Amino acid sequence: MHAGTEQQRGQNGATQGDESNATVQTTAPVVYVALGDSTGVGVGARRGGGYVARLFERIERVRPGSRGVNLCVSGARTDDALRGQVPRVAALHPTLVTVGIGINDVANGVSLERFAVNYEAIMKRLRAATNAPIVATNIPNISPAPAVPEFARAEAARRIALFNERIAQIAAAQQVTLVDAYTMSRDVIPAHPEFFSADGFHPSDEGYEYWAKMMWPAVKTAIGEP
Repeated sequence: MHAGTEQQRGQNGATQGDESNATVQTTAPVVYVALGDSTGVGVGARRGGGYVARLFERIERVRPGSRGVNLCVSGARTDDALRGQVPRVAALHPTLVTVGIGINDVANGVSLERFAVNYEAIMKRLRAATNAPIVATNIPNISPAPAVPEFARAEAARRIALFNERIAQIAAAQQVTLVDAYTMSRDVIPAHPEFFSADGFHPSDEGYEYWAKMMWPAVKTAIGEP
Protein backbone atom coordinates (compact mmCIF):
# COMPACT_ATOMS: atom_id res chain seq x y z
CA MET A 1 0.00 0.00 0.00
CA HIS A 2 1.07 3.57 -0.59
CA ALA A 3 0.32 6.59 1.55
CA GLY A 4 -3.13 7.99 0.91
CA THR A 5 -3.95 5.24 -1.57
CA GLU A 6 -6.03 2.12 -1.59
CA GLN A 7 -4.84 -1.41 -2.22
CA GLN A 8 -7.32 -4.12 -3.05
CA ARG A 9 -7.07 -7.75 -4.03
CA GLY A 10 -10.00 -9.90 -5.06
CA GLN A 11 -13.49 -9.02 -3.89
CA ASN A 12 -14.08 -6.09 -1.60
CA GLY A 13 -17.48 -6.90 -0.26
CA ALA A 14 -16.62 -6.40 3.41
CA THR A 15 -18.91 -3.96 5.14
CA GLN A 16 -18.71 -2.29 8.47
CA GLY A 17 -20.34 -4.19 11.30
CA ASP A 18 -20.46 -3.66 15.01
CA GLU A 19 -17.45 -4.35 17.19
CA SER A 20 -18.64 -7.82 18.19
CA ASN A 21 -18.86 -8.87 14.55
CA ALA A 22 -15.40 -7.50 13.90
CA THR A 23 -13.91 -9.72 16.60
CA VAL A 24 -16.02 -12.85 16.17
CA GLN A 25 -16.41 -13.27 12.43
CA THR A 26 -13.46 -15.19 11.02
CA THR A 27 -14.13 -15.48 7.29
CA ALA A 28 -15.10 -12.07 5.89
CA PRO A 29 -12.58 -9.87 4.10
CA VAL A 30 -11.14 -7.07 6.21
CA VAL A 31 -11.33 -3.37 5.42
CA TYR A 32 -8.10 -2.10 6.96
CA VAL A 33 -7.53 1.63 7.40
CA ALA A 34 -4.17 2.85 8.72
CA LEU A 35 -3.42 6.27 10.20
CA GLY A 36 0.02 7.55 11.03
CA ASP A 37 3.36 8.89 9.85
CA SER A 38 6.40 7.86 7.80
CA THR A 39 6.68 4.47 9.50
CA GLY A 40 3.26 3.65 8.10
CA VAL A 41 4.34 4.92 4.68
CA GLY A 42 7.52 2.84 4.81
CA VAL A 43 10.22 5.52 4.53
CA GLY A 44 13.56 3.73 4.76
CA ALA A 45 12.37 0.44 3.28
CA ARG A 46 13.96 -0.81 0.09
CA ARG A 47 11.18 -3.28 -0.61
CA GLY A 48 7.97 -4.42 1.01
CA GLY A 49 6.93 -1.09 2.49
CA GLY A 50 6.47 -0.16 6.14
CA TYR A 51 4.68 -2.02 8.90
CA VAL A 52 1.25 -1.14 7.41
CA ALA A 53 1.95 -2.84 4.08
CA ARG A 54 3.46 -5.83 5.86
CA LEU A 55 0.45 -6.16 8.16
CA PHE A 56 -1.84 -5.98 5.15
CA GLU A 57 0.05 -8.82 3.49
CA ARG A 58 -0.57 -10.95 6.57
CA ILE A 59 -4.25 -9.96 6.68
CA GLU A 60 -4.72 -10.76 3.01
CA ARG A 61 -3.20 -14.21 3.46
CA VAL A 62 -5.80 -15.17 6.08
CA ARG A 63 -8.66 -13.10 4.63
CA PRO A 64 -8.42 -13.10 0.82
CA GLY A 65 -10.21 -10.19 -0.81
CA SER A 66 -9.39 -7.78 1.99
CA ARG A 67 -8.99 -4.10 1.23
CA GLY A 68 -6.42 -1.72 2.66
CA VAL A 69 -6.39 2.08 2.70
CA ASN A 70 -3.20 3.69 3.98
CA LEU A 71 -3.82 7.26 5.13
CA CYS A 72 -0.36 7.64 6.68
CA VAL A 73 1.70 10.65 5.62
CA SER A 74 5.43 11.10 6.08
CA GLY A 75 6.16 13.77 8.67
CA ALA A 76 2.64 13.74 10.11
CA ARG A 77 2.10 14.93 13.66
CA THR A 78 -1.05 14.42 15.71
CA ASP A 79 -2.53 17.71 14.51
CA ASP A 80 -1.97 16.63 10.90
CA ALA A 81 -3.71 13.31 11.56
CA LEU A 82 -6.65 15.14 13.10
CA ARG A 83 -7.04 17.43 10.10
CA GLY A 84 -6.16 15.18 7.20
CA GLN A 85 -6.61 11.54 8.18
CA VAL A 86 -9.31 11.10 10.82
CA PRO A 87 -12.05 12.88 8.80
CA ARG A 88 -11.65 10.33 5.99
CA VAL A 89 -12.23 7.23 8.11
CA ALA A 90 -16.03 7.08 8.40
CA ALA A 91 -16.61 6.97 4.64
CA LEU A 92 -14.21 4.03 4.29
CA HIS A 93 -16.28 1.74 6.58
CA PRO A 94 -13.28 0.01 8.14
CA THR A 95 -13.42 -3.25 10.06
CA LEU A 96 -9.90 -2.63 11.41
CA VAL A 97 -8.06 0.62 12.19
CA THR A 98 -4.42 1.02 13.20
CA VAL A 99 -2.82 4.20 14.53
CA GLY A 100 0.89 4.93 14.81
CA ILE A 101 1.62 8.60 15.47
CA GLY A 102 3.66 10.74 17.84
CA ILE A 103 7.35 10.59 17.03
CA ASN A 104 7.15 13.78 14.94
CA ASP A 105 5.44 15.54 17.84
CA VAL A 106 8.38 14.53 20.02
CA ALA A 107 10.97 15.59 17.44
CA ASN A 108 9.32 18.92 16.64
CA GLY A 109 8.93 20.19 20.19
CA VAL A 110 5.17 19.78 20.54
CA SER A 111 4.29 20.10 24.22
CA LEU A 112 3.19 17.04 26.14
CA GLU A 113 -0.18 18.60 26.94
CA ARG A 114 -0.87 19.59 23.32
CA PHE A 115 0.08 16.11 22.17
CA ALA A 116 -2.23 14.50 24.75
CA VAL A 117 -5.15 16.71 23.73
CA ASN A 118 -4.60 15.85 20.07
CA TYR A 119 -4.13 12.13 20.70
CA GLU A 120 -7.27 11.89 22.81
CA ALA A 121 -9.21 13.76 20.11
CA ILE A 122 -7.95 11.31 17.47
CA MET A 123 -9.18 8.33 19.46
CA LYS A 124 -12.52 9.89 20.40
CA ARG A 125 -13.24 10.91 16.82
CA LEU A 126 -12.29 7.47 15.56
CA ARG A 127 -14.64 5.93 18.11
CA ALA A 128 -17.40 8.22 16.84
CA ALA A 129 -16.63 7.40 13.20
CA THR A 130 -16.45 3.60 13.38
CA ASN A 131 -17.20 0.58 15.52
CA ALA A 132 -14.13 -1.19 14.14
CA PRO A 133 -11.47 -2.36 16.59
CA ILE A 134 -8.55 0.05 16.90
CA VAL A 135 -4.99 -1.17 17.36
CA ALA A 136 -2.43 1.52 18.21
CA THR A 137 1.31 1.37 18.57
CA ASN A 138 3.08 3.64 21.01
CA ILE A 139 6.27 5.57 20.19
CA PRO A 140 9.40 3.46 19.77
CA ASN A 141 12.54 4.53 21.57
CA ILE A 142 14.52 6.07 18.72
CA SER A 143 16.87 7.97 21.05
CA PRO A 144 19.81 5.63 20.22
CA ALA A 145 19.29 6.05 16.46
CA PRO A 146 22.47 6.99 14.60
CA ALA A 147 20.85 10.18 13.29
CA VAL A 148 20.07 11.45 16.81
CA PRO A 149 23.01 13.51 18.12
CA GLU A 150 24.57 12.19 21.30
CA PHE A 151 23.76 15.37 23.23
CA ALA A 152 20.05 15.08 22.35
CA ARG A 153 19.51 11.44 23.25
CA ALA A 154 18.71 11.76 26.94
CA GLU A 155 16.08 14.44 26.34
CA ALA A 156 14.58 12.46 23.45
CA ALA A 157 14.33 9.38 25.64
CA ARG A 158 12.72 11.40 28.44
CA ARG A 159 10.09 12.92 26.16
CA ILE A 160 9.28 9.63 24.48
CA ALA A 161 8.68 7.98 27.86
CA LEU A 162 6.38 10.82 28.96
CA PHE A 163 4.44 10.81 25.69
CA ASN A 164 4.00 7.04 25.95
CA GLU A 165 2.55 7.38 29.45
CA ARG A 166 -0.18 9.59 28.00
CA ILE A 167 -0.75 7.24 25.08
CA ALA A 168 -1.26 4.34 27.50
CA GLN A 169 -3.73 6.32 29.60
CA ILE A 170 -5.76 7.44 26.58
CA ALA A 171 -5.73 4.02 24.94
CA ALA A 172 -7.04 2.42 28.12
CA ALA A 173 -9.78 5.02 28.51
CA GLN A 174 -10.89 4.62 24.87
CA GLN A 175 -10.62 0.81 24.88
CA VAL A 176 -7.92 0.82 22.23
CA THR A 177 -5.58 -2.15 21.94
CA LEU A 178 -2.05 -0.84 22.51
CA VAL A 179 1.03 -2.59 21.13
CA ASP A 180 4.16 -1.74 23.10
CA ALA A 181 6.68 -0.73 20.45
CA TYR A 182 8.56 1.25 23.09
CA THR A 183 9.62 -1.75 25.18
CA MET A 184 10.44 -3.72 22.04
CA SER A 185 12.65 -0.98 20.69
CA ARG A 186 14.31 -0.30 24.03
CA ASP A 187 15.12 -3.96 24.64
CA VAL A 188 15.73 -5.27 21.12
CA ILE A 189 16.97 -2.50 18.84
CA PRO A 190 20.30 -1.85 20.62
CA ALA A 191 21.40 -5.35 19.64
CA HIS A 192 20.17 -4.96 16.05
CA PRO A 193 21.75 -1.98 14.27
CA GLU A 194 20.47 -3.47 11.01
CA PHE A 195 16.96 -2.40 12.09
CA PHE A 196 17.84 1.18 11.05
CA SER A 197 17.80 2.22 7.41
CA ALA A 198 20.61 4.08 5.66
CA ASP A 199 19.25 7.43 6.92
CA GLY A 200 20.02 6.37 10.49
CA PHE A 201 16.51 7.22 11.69
CA HIS A 202 13.76 5.26 9.93
CA PRO A 203 13.49 1.47 10.14
CA SER A 204 15.07 -0.74 7.52
CA ASP A 205 13.28 -3.66 5.85
CA GLU A 206 14.40 -5.80 8.78
CA GLY A 207 13.15 -3.22 11.25
CA TYR A 208 9.74 -2.91 9.60
CA GLU A 209 9.39 -6.68 9.38
CA TYR A 210 10.08 -6.99 13.09
CA TRP A 211 7.57 -4.23 13.79
CA ALA A 212 4.85 -5.97 11.75
CA LYS A 213 5.65 -9.28 13.43
CA MET A 214 5.31 -7.58 16.81
CA MET A 215 1.91 -6.08 15.91
CA TRP A 216 0.47 -9.13 14.19
CA PRO A 217 -0.82 -10.99 17.29
CA ALA A 218 -2.92 -7.97 18.33
CA VAL A 219 -4.17 -7.47 14.77
CA LYS A 220 -5.06 -11.15 14.44
CA THR A 221 -7.11 -10.95 17.61
CA ALA A 222 -8.79 -7.75 16.47
CA ILE A 223 -9.99 -9.33 13.20
CA GLY A 224 -11.13 -12.51 14.94
CA GLU A 225 -8.37 -14.85 13.80
CA PRO A 226 -7.36 -17.60 16.24
